[in-house]
Amino acid sequence: MLIQCDLGAETEIIKKLAEISEVKEVRGTYGVYDIFAKLESDSRQRLDEILTNNIRMIPRIRSTNTLSPILSQGGR
Repeated sequence: MLIQCDLGAETEIIKKLAEISEVKEVRGTYGVYDIFAKLESDSRQRLDEILTNNIRMIPRIRSTNTLSPILSQGGR
């Protein structure tokens, strides 16, 4: 997941994201997006719930872009 947030809110948001058990990695980034977060769950439905009810409700997040892998194409 790529996140854009208000200027100066990065550290606060990273701390909140790190409290969510499905967030396996979260880091600040340079460029168009301010934060990268890697999420992992047993079901797509659970991920949808976390994205909608938890992450997107964090104050000072302006936008999110969720990247879902195409597992059938391989990679690691």
